Amino acid sequence: MKIPIDGVQAFVHVAELGSFNRAAEHLFITQTALTRRIQRLEAFVGLRLLDRTTRSTALSPTGRDFLPLARRIVDDLVHGLDRLRTSSRLGVGDVTVATLQSVAFRQLPLALRSYARKHPDNRVQLLERSGALVTEAVRQGQADFGIHIQHEPHTDLTEETLMRDPFVLVCSRSHPIAKLKKVAWSGLQGIDLVTLGGASGNRRIVEAHLSKAALRPRGRFVVESTPSAIALARENVGAAILPAAMKATTVATGLIEVPLVEPVVYRSIALVRRKNETLSPAADALYAVIKEQMLGAGTATSRRSASP
Repeated sequence: MKIPIDGVQAFVHVAELGSFNRAAEHLFITQTALTRRIQRLEAFVGLRLLDRTTRSTALSPTGRDFLPLARRIVDDLVHGLDRLRTSSRLGVGDVTVATLQSVAFRQLPLALRSYARKHPDNRVQLLERSGALVTEAVRQGQADFGIHIQHEPHTDLTEETLMRDPFVLVCSRSHPIAKLKKVAWSGLQGIDLVTLGGASGNRRIVEAHLSKAALRPRGRFVVESTPSAIALARENVGAAILPAAMKATTVATGLIEVPLVEPVVYRSIALVRRKNETLSPAADALYAVIKEQMLGAGTATSRRSASP
C-alpha cells in the first residue's frame, strides 16, 4: 500500500487557500501536477474530497471530515522531518556506550567533558562492563557502540584500534619488586600475584603469558575489578598485574609500577560497533570525540613504554 502523502499535502493546501492556482504556486508545482496528486489521493480513498467547477473549489462533505486529520498528518510529518534535520545538523540525541570499567575511569572523562561542551542537550549512558560483556552489549543492540579489548575479529562487528596498552606489575613501595626497574614474566615466580578473573578482558592475555612463563595462570588472589586489585596491592597483600593506562599510582598512594618484560605484553583497546549499521548523529559525534581523545592517549602511552 503506497500512501499518497503528496496528495494529502496538496489537499490541505487547496482546502486552506481555496484555489488550485494558489496551492500550486505555494508548492512550486504546476496546476496539472497538483490535480494529479489530488486525483491519486481520491482514487486511493475511493471518495471525492473536492468539488471543483470552472469558477470555484469547495470541500465535499467527506473532504470536510477528512481535513482535520489531513492537517495533523502534514503537521506531524513536517515537524518530524524538522526534528530529523536538526538532529542531523546538531547531533542532538541520547547515546549509550558500553565500555571497560578501566576506560570509563581513566580515558573517558576528558572525552565526555569535550562532548558535553559541544552537545549540552545530549544525554550519555555508560554501560560499564568487563571484557566480552562489552562486545555482547554492542552485538545485542544494548549500546550504540563500545570500547573493548581486541581479541579475535567478529564477522558482525567492525573495530578501530585506539591504543596499545602494556601490562605492568603494581605493588607497594615496600614490596621487594619495587626496587627493580623491570621484571620478566618468568621472574614472577614465588610472588603472591593479584590477577583479574571473571569476565575481565585482560584475563585471557595475562593467564596465557603466565602459563608461557611456567607459572600458574591465576594469581593467589583473583578479583573481578581493577579497584579491588589496586586495593590489595596498596595493602601489600600481593602485586597486581594491570594495564599501564590505569595509572594505578595516581589512584592510590604508596604504589609503584614496574614494567613487565620478556616479553612486553600489550592489550589493544578498540572502538567496536555493529557492521553495516549507521550511527545516529549524536552517537557518531561522541564516537569521533572518543576516537580523537584516545588515539592521542594511545600514542603517548606507546612513547612512554618505548622509553628506556
